[in-house]
Amino acid sequence: MRRKQKKALIRILIAAVLMVVLGLVSHFTNINEYVLFALYMVPYLVVGYDVLWKAVKGIGRGQVFDENFLMAIATVGAIVLQEYTEGVAVMLFYQVGELFQSIAVGKSRKNIAELMDIRPDYANVEEDGKLVQVDPDTLEPGSVIVVEPGERIPIDGVVIEGESSLNNSALTGESLPVDVGPDSPVNSGGINLSGVLKVRTTKAFGESTASKILELVENAGSRKAKAENFITKFAKYYTPAVVFSAVLLAVLPPVVRLAMSADPLWTQWIYRAFTFLVISCPCAIVVSVPLSFFGGIGGASNAGILIKGSNYMETLANIKTVVFDKTGTLTRGNFAVTGVHHSELENEELLRLAAHAESHSPHPIAKSILAAYGKDIEPSLVSDVKDISGHGVTATVDGHAVAAGNSRLMTSLGIPFVDCHSIGTIVHMAVDGAYAGHIVISDELKEHAKEAINGLNAAGVKKTVMLTGDNEATARQIANDLSVNEVHAGLLPADKVTIVERLLSEQKKNETLAFVGDGMNDAPVLSRADLGIAMGALGSDAAIEAADVVLMDDDPLKITKAVRIARKCMRIVKTNIWFAIGVKFACLILGAFGIANMWIAIFADVGVMVLCVLNAIRCLFVKNL
Repeated sequence: MRRKQKKALIRILIAAVLMVVLGLVSHFTNINEYVLFALYMVPYLVVGYDVLWKAVKGIGRGQVFDENFLMAIATVGAIVLQEYTEGVAVMLFYQVGELFQSIAVGKSRKNIAELMDIRPDYANVEEDGKLVQVDPDTLEPGSVIVVEPGERIPIDGVVIEGESSLNNSALTGESLPVDVGPDSPVNSGGINLSGVLKVRTTKAFGESTASKILELVENAGSRKAKAENFITKFAKYYTPAVVFSAVLLAVLPPVVRLAMSADPLWTQWIYRAFTFLVISCPCAIVVSVPLSFFGGIGGASNAGILIKGSNYMETLANIKTVVFDKTGTLTRGNFAVTGVHHSELENEELLRLAAHAESHSPHPIAKSILAAYGKDIEPSLVSDVKDISGHGVTATVDGHAVAAGNSRLMTSLGIPFVDCHSIGTIVHMAVDGAYAGHIVISDELKEHAKEAINGLNAAGVKKTVMLTGDNEATARQIANDLSVNEVHAGLLPADKVTIVERLLSEQKKNETLAFVGDGMNDAPVLSRADLGIAMGALGSDAAIEAADVVLMDDDPLKITKAVRIARKCMRIVKTNIWFAIGVKFACLILGAFGIANMWIAIFADVGVMVLCVLNAIRCLFVKNL
């Protein structure tokens, strides 16, 4: 409990004890009315001086209609009517509710604060044989830093010396350590568990993974959901309406009774009006709804799921269609060469030409060919490289015109090719304008891919779709293995956008579509979908920028978890809204007819707020979803 919260608790306890003592004194003795008033003012001011001061400042700024004004006018009115105990009690229980709110927000902020610890305040650089701590913001990309055991990596980079294990749980939500050595990429925020590492930085401090993540979380509050915007508008009109209703309740019935020559009962109706004001305070809704979203975003971030705003949380909860890019999302993307067929050259020679042609490509297929070749590439042998999106590459290798790609590339070059019926990705090869054979490359499913699809179906997702540039046979087999509802193969990047747009047009109102990709080549589709989810995006600037939800590791189950978190959060938000509004309107009617007194009003205000805040805290607990 923070110092401010402890001070509030002490004030509440002092005021509560004084209120009880004065209640007993006034009940068993005939104390002077003025003395009693003076005594009751002590607990009232102890617990309520800040509320009164905020109300005065609000009036001075022209912001009259807030909860401080309602509490001030209602409690002062009760004291004027000599209902001292009730006046103190209203202020006392209001402060109890505020304390609950503060503790709940503090718990949510603690989750965020734990995330904030992923950005270190210093980096170690070696000067004259000694380690010197410097501000990481001053280091340029290409600088060499030293990370000792127990320290966090301050900037993204590549290990150039040393071996160790890293704890990336603050980034991915997973506690299993990751082994790194020379040439291993490392991301800021990870904790070095064992050996000393020398790291060559690849980014500036402000562009590193930790900084990007923190920027996302810090800015999440600026993107409000429809429910939050509704509450803001609701409070704007609701509070003035109930204040004017309370004035009418205090004045109109007595005037009517006076016109009918009856006792106007001014005190009774003014008391009802003050009760009406206490009941009407909208703090239960105004506090609990943003707190629910704040808690949900904080809980998700600790699980390695970054949701960029409460509006995306709302969209995520309404997902009925999930579209997956295959490679790197449902499959590992660890392609391996499993065969060389119909080769007019020696297999090793075909692999040599293919590896040199693909040597400049970052695509996983290119990497698998390089791995299968297993020898050093001679850059001087390669020239005239052309990367043709969705087709493959052409290059001049050792004086030979080499083309490596799919059947579309062969067709575009007018080269007859041999179909392959093996399951996998087929890289057709042409050398000097003649077909030279093809290389078969296979991918494998991720461990939890099928479980993730089943989990989405169980969560109420109506349709799962897989998009891939791979051949039809491979795509069909993977889709059948995973029980995906719909599959589209042989696609170019533009084709994926077209299919997503068609699926969007087929959706019903209030249903949303999510696209899940690796965030590198899928930016157009991520942007076009109702919700873009970048998966396994640790360290990927493209993923963090393009997607609305960023999953920081490669586990497909995180997609299901993200949906469950969002749906839990939205259930809590809706429950709080309907519960608070329902109880308040019921009590407002009872208060207007004199059935509800000030004690029921206290429950309708503070009691409902405490219950809603406690319910909102549940959004933080997402571990077992």
